[in-house]
Formats: sequence, structure tokens, C-alpha cells
Amino acid sequence: MPTLQTSDGLALQLRDWPVTGSLRGTVLIVHGLGEHIGRYAHVAAHLNACGWQVFGHDQRGHGNSAGARGAIVAADSLLEDLALVIDTVRAQATGPLVLLGHSMGGLVAGRFVAEGLAAQPARWHRPVEALVMSSPALALPMNVVQRGLLAVLGSLAPDLALGNGLKPAWISRDAAVVQAYQTDPLVHDRVTARLVRFLVDGGALVRERAARWQVPTALLYAGADRCVDPRGSDAFATTAPKPLVQVQRYEGLFHEIFNEPEKPRVLDDLARWLATHGASNA
Repeated sequence: MPTLQTSDGLALQLRDWPVTGSLRGTVLIVHGLGEHIGRYAHVAAHLNACGWQVFGHDQRGHGNSAGARGAIVAADSLLEDLALVIDTVRAQATGPLVLLGHSMGGLVAGRFVAEGLAAQPARWHRPVEALVMSSPALALPMNVVQRGLLAVLGSLAPDLALGNGLKPAWISRDAAVVQAYQTDPLVHDRVTARLVRFLVDGGALVRERAARWQVPTALLYAGADRCVDPRGSDAFATTAPKPLVQVQRYEGLFHEIFNEPEKPRVLDDLARWLATHGASNA
């Protein structure tokens, strides 16, 4: 797999799933906390069959990419990395570019798009034609004690990696998915206070800017999520402009909606939205 070098010298692993024949555009997948892009091969295959070429990268501190596990060096590290990947993909791809982010990746993708609404966007901002957020981490299920611990560690030890507290059984109701996750050598449970602070602050900013949203977006999320707080997506859905933002809350589904028993429906919903919204922006 090709590698990209970040501004601070880390090697990021990039992966692509090309399409032969007619091409609708490109989907860039941004994975979630503790996992890696290889877990999205079945999503890529489904999108390939619908005419979309797919790219993805292991985010820093994840999978085969370099960096301390679950850590970032600055609040915008993952956003700068995404800009690097987008520039690389744009140089190779044609047609519309759609960001598809899941969980932490959904927050990263949403925060990236939200920067375009700033009076003076950061230098890492890049326009994209459309966005898909899958069970995004727009809010975290943190209690008072956890919030206090975040405040303390954020001041005293922002780069100390601890267990993320997420149980593998929460990701899916499919036992085979959970077993594969537990035995995957590239999956980890590390997270630092600096990264959690980025998630908390980024989620708040995305929710705050929802009413002024300008990019066609599909928000697909699990109603029975315990890894992230679905009320964050509820809040975004309530204020985001319609029909620019299409919302689908899957009641009863666990966090990884592309890995639930109902995944054929979810993948078909995704492909249908891309055909109607993503390709029309070419």
C-alpha cells in the first residue's frame, strides 16, 4: 500500500479500491477510533459495484500508520492529515469527491466540512462535493466523573494513553463481527485526553454550525448506540437544513451500522443517496 508523509513526519497508509468501467465519482472513507481502513473492504466492494472508486487511510496512531496509538499531537492533526489525503486523492480521481466518515471518522469528516463555514477557514480546509456521516461522534456518553477526569488529564497529562472504555460487544449485534474485532491485531483501545478533547470540541462545533450547513449530507446513525451518544446526531438533524441533509436513524441498531445484520439495507440506503446526491454534483 502507498504511504503519505504528514507535516510532522509520520507515514500514513493509503488504500484504494478502483473501479473498472463507468465511474460515478470517488468516496473517501475515514475510519473510527481504534480500528483501521481494512475493516471497510465490504463497504468499498458495495460502492465499487455501484460505480464508485473508493480510497481510505489508516489515521495516525491507527492500523498500519505511524504514531502513538490513539494519540494526536495537536487539535487539528487529524484534519491536516485528511487534507493531505484529499489532495492525493484529487490528483488521481475524477468526478465528485464524497467524504464518508464513521464514528470518530464521522466527526473528523464533519468537522472538516464545518470549517468551510468559518469566516476565515483554516489552511487545511478543502471543499468536497458531499458528506456521509455514519454514527458520528458528535456527542460522547460521558458522565460527570469522566468529564472531570478529562479536565485533569487535559491539563496534566494530555498525551497519556488510557483504555477508551468501549466494550467490543457494543459495536454490533452480530457475534462474528465482534469476534473478528476482538482478534484483529490492528485494533486497539487506546485514547489520550488530547484526542478526546478534540472529539468533544469538534462535536460541539459541528452541532453549532448545523443550521448553516451548505454541503449535501447523509446522516446515517444507530438508535441503540452506546459507543457514541446518538443525541449528538439528533441535535444536528433537528437544526440542519432540509432537504440538503438527509437523515436516517436506524432504531435498534448498534454502533457499526455497516456491520449489523441489517447492513444490506444500510448499504443500499447509502448507494441510493450517493446516486441521487453525490453524482449530481459532478
